[in-house]
Amino acid sequence: MANHVSAKKRTRQNAKRAIINSANRNRIRTFVKKVELALSAGDAAAAEAALKAVQPELQKGVNKGVIHKKTASRKLSRLSARVKAAKSQ
Repeated sequence: MANHVSAKKRTRQNAKRAIINSANRNRIRTFVKKVELALSAGDAAAAEAALKAVQPELQKGVNKGVIHKKTASRKLSRLSARVKAAKSQ
């Protein structure tokens, strides 16, 4: 257990940030899931609209340090490829 005042404060800050980071990560996952649900339903227009909504959310996650830059890029690239394939069908 932490004994110094600064260590106790850091523990409180870490707990608070963990809650915020978890909420932000869940928000990103929800937006990604909307794209995947639209793709599985075969609705290319809805998938494209959801993809446009997920782009700023991923970037916001990167800026806040919730996810890594390359992780966001990879997710966006893979979703874009799937949406593009769905549009061409």
